[in-house]
Amino acid sequence: MRNVVLFAASPRWRTLAAKADALATTAAFEPVKQTARMLAGVAEVHGERVFVKRVREGSWLKGLLTRIRGSRARRAIRGAAILAGGGFRQAGLLAAVEARSFGSVRGSLILCEALDGACVLDKVYFRGGKPAFRHRRRLATLIAREIRRLHDAGIYSRDLQETNLMLREANDGGVSVYFVDLEDIRRARAVGEKQRLLNLIHLDRTIGRYAPRAQRLYFLYAYLGGKPERAEARRIVARALSIRAAQERRARGRRRSGDAPVRSDTTQNELSAAGAGEQAQLIDRNHASWL
Repeated sequence: MRNVVLFAASPRWRTLAAKADALATTAAFEPVKQTARMLAGVAEVHGERVFVKRVREGSWLKGLLTRIRGSRARRAIRGAAILAGGGFRQAGLLAAVEARSFGSVRGSLILCEALDGACVLDKVYFRGGKPAFRHRRRLATLIAREIRRLHDAGIYSRDLQETNLMLREANDGGVSVYFVDLEDIRRARAVGEKQRLLNLIHLDRTIGRYAPRAQRLYFLYAYLGGKPERAEARRIVARALSIRAAQERRARGRRRSGDAPVRSDTTQNELSAAGAGEQAQLIDRNHASWL
């Protein structure tokens, strides 16, 4: 197996990237997330903290298809270029490497800036304990507008969740938003309503465990640029429920195949069984709690 460096920010990083596998095995490595196929964490390289993400492919055949479709390393290069072209802050890409064996991509390794001083959303949200009302509102507005700006620029993420957004607070109180999951960034001619709602639903699911319902609704209004008319609000929430129901059906299919757990969606079941008048009441009820 050999490492192929697809991108390096400088000759120094090209040299380091060729043997980057060793970074995840040093005593100084701080793991952040680990699954059967993926390991991510922070390593120290010559006194500089670097975020390391290593992903292995499942089989030789899958690795061959990955080389044709594009590995995570290759997608990270493309994602970084898309964000830079749109003027969005990101964890700067330092190197992207493919591990190849007999023409098959057996894994990807991505090195990025560690963004010292930046935190994932929940840590900034709960700064100093229970967040102040104005602090919550300010963060919600900032993030909603940045995601709206991303979508309006024809860019979206296939995995928009709070752990893939990092925030850095300046001494003057200003907050900057950084996109860190480079390999899931995509460009489209225009990001349609369905893709926008998919991003918002995914983010809502991850922030919902600590953001109150009223705050999540405020986030939606900030994204939309203001509170919509009642009929338009009903239409948006009805479509969001429909999209979410489709996600639940796919999840049930994966559950039957043994691939993933399933979350129940009582709201959608109620909506499907209700008459027209009851559906309007259920949509209004869900509008009050966003999703």
